[in-house]
Amino acid sequence: MRIAALIAMSALVAACSQSVGGEAESSRPSAATLPVTTSPAPTPPVSQQPTAAPAQGASIDDVISWIGAGTPTDPAGYHVAFRDGVTTRLGEDIAFTAPSGAPHSSTQCITSGGALTCLLDLTAPPPRPAQAEGAWKPGWVEFTGTGLSVGSLRGDPGPFLNGAGAQLPPGQSLTFGDNRCRGDATGLLCVNYAHRSAVRLAADGVVAYGCLAEVTPPPESAAAYSC
Repeated sequence: MRIAALIAMSALVAACSQSVGGEAESSRPSAATLPVTTSPAPTPPVSQQPTAAPAQGASIDDVISWIGAGTPTDPAGYHVAFRDGVTTRLGEDIAFTAPSGAPHSSTQCITSGGALTCLLDLTAPPPRPAQAEGAWKPGWVEFTGTGLSVGSLRGDPGPFLNGAGAQLPPGQSLTFGDNRCRGDATGLLCVNYAHRSAVRLAADGVVAYGCLAEVTPPPESAAAYSC
């Protein structure tokens, strides 16, 4: 009897131990069922700066914004002109050379008397005006802020007598007086802040912006614009 009682007591204790152990085991959450949280990837900021040069018909505000986004360069290096190994100081005037958008071609610009005069090679130059006499230079451009002319009858080098200025690299801008120019691989853009007018000079043509409207050209030029 005593042995039977001991066996019955041992069986009861073992049953209770299995029951308690099972409940404890089932109360532990499985690692596979734990919720997984992830943080969303940060959204990169979107640049608001225009990248492509303004096309024909762009507003003057877009042109000013694009030119202003260029990296300013020190004007001190552009008060000289170079020709045949000779360096000529220009005083307060500015001379520089910029890409024209065509291979092996560039645009030369220089200031004189407050006007910006540039000389470029046009892929489709305008014809000589009717009844015009003398040496015709279709890529001779003068920009005063209130006026723009394309083509000129020139028998002399004018302000380019002393040669050309230093290179204005693409993406950089140069400020002088009321004007600011920015070089680009496709051409050169210049703005006159005082009159909110601008011009694009490239081998594929000359484009006017802002208040500049085309007028009947005088006999000595192929195209003219005025504010």
